[in-house]
Amino acid sequence: MNIKKKKYLLGIIAVILVIPIIYVQSNKIIYANKVSQYLIEEKGYKKEEIKTIEGVWGKKLPAFYVVVIFKDEPNIEYTYFAHSKVGQFEFRSINGTSVSIDELINYESD
Repeated sequence: MNIKKKKYLLGIIAVILVIPIIYVQSNKIIYANKVSQYLIEEKGYKKEEIKTIEGVWGKKLPAFYVVVIFKDEPNIEYTYFAHSKVGQFEFRSINGTSVSIDELINYESD
């Protein structure tokens, strides 16, 4: 195999490897942006009230979701789905302590 064919083949392999990475990273950003817009525009949060918003590619369905931590609840992670409609799905304590829904500040009951 000559050098031109090897370079061409390596280029094709590189593209095949890079496309899934771009797909996952771009979807994580898209979903995080959807949730950010939802929290600010629909729920009335200020950017300063949100500690982190992180798009996640999970192993279960749905593959993409978003984890949000609010500054006033730094030990609670809220999970949001942002497919056709954005909504809060669940919460969990980061430090492993038990938390009831009544204690949560940012829990969406609807």
